[in-house]
Amino acid sequence: MKKVVLIAGDGIGTEITAAVVSILEKANAKVQWIEKKAGLAAHQESGNALPEDTVEAIKEHRIALKGPLTTPVGTGFRSVNVALRQQFNLYSNIRPARTLPNIDSPFKNVDMVIFRENTQGLYIGREHWIDEDTKNHAESIAVVTEAASRKIIKAAFEYARANGRKKVTLVHKANILKFTTGLFLEVGRSVAADYSDIEFEDLIVDNMAMQMVMRPQRFDVVVTTNLFGDILSDLASGLVGGLGVTGAANIGDDAAMFEAVHGSAPDIAGQNKANPLALLFSSLMMLEHIGQKQTAEDIRKAIYKTLVERKVYCTPDIGGEGTTSTFTQAVCDNI
Repeated sequence: MKKVVLIAGDGIGTEITAAVVSILEKANAKVQWIEKKAGLAAHQESGNALPEDTVEAIKEHRIALKGPLTTPVGTGFRSVNVALRQQFNLYSNIRPARTLPNIDSPFKNVDMVIFRENTQGLYIGREHWIDEDTKNHAESIAVVTEAASRKIIKAAFEYARANGRKKVTLVHKANILKFTTGLFLEVGRSVAADYSDIEFEDLIVDNMAMQMVMRPQRFDVVVTTNLFGDILSDLASGLVGGLGVTGAANIGDDAAMFEAVHGSAPDIAGQNKANPLALLFSSLMMLEHIGQKQTAEDIRKAIYKTLVERKVYCTPDIGGEGTTSTFTQAVCDNI
């Protein structure tokens, strides 16, 4: 039995988390949940969006499953997601995007996995005002190191090799950002030399965005820096139906966090309308990570069968006439 820290999150988080827990229990997943809080609800309750006991629980158990958290825009506390990634050095953000049965999209046979460096780039939050009095000139600093670049790029190649993937595409802007993404590209070419069995290519990020909406089927494993990865992974999700149907993992050397990356959707919270697929797929990545691959596969088959029966059971955002409850029960029945 593996102990996993469970953070339900804000808004629809409690509903989709309950759905995922029910499905994993039905599949006899060997998981014991350690329930903790973070995000807006935690901040309103204790004045701290990331309580110390939540941090300590993750330190102890090293695995977490997290629902969506609310982060104030422009003001208030900083992103708890970013804080967790940095605190536990979860340098590898893994975002699969795969065509699903009966999910409306003009793109077919998409099956790519994006590896995003998770701890550096512009997202380190090093910002300052040039003139504190007028506040009309701001600067941000991006950081890219050889060590962090090597870790994420090697992780992408290792994933490709372990999962029978054929190609790794490195995305950069080295023609303009010659020091930062230039370093990332240089490290990528160095790492690729050690994986002669895996095809390697590099693309400038604007070309990559165009290619993804013209021929997304040509991409297999993609690796890139933090900001580019954030944008491209959402784009990849859009190719297969949106953030509501794709999971995500944040993995480091000593800890891992699996999460739904969509918003907390407070406008539909408590209405039994929320689609739990994103958190559910994230939980399958978690099961695979802790060695329960067959359980993950059993649940995946049940999800696909439920999607084929979409109209009756699925939530409206994925083309059905059902609810969170009907979808959850259908997946449980199909296991």
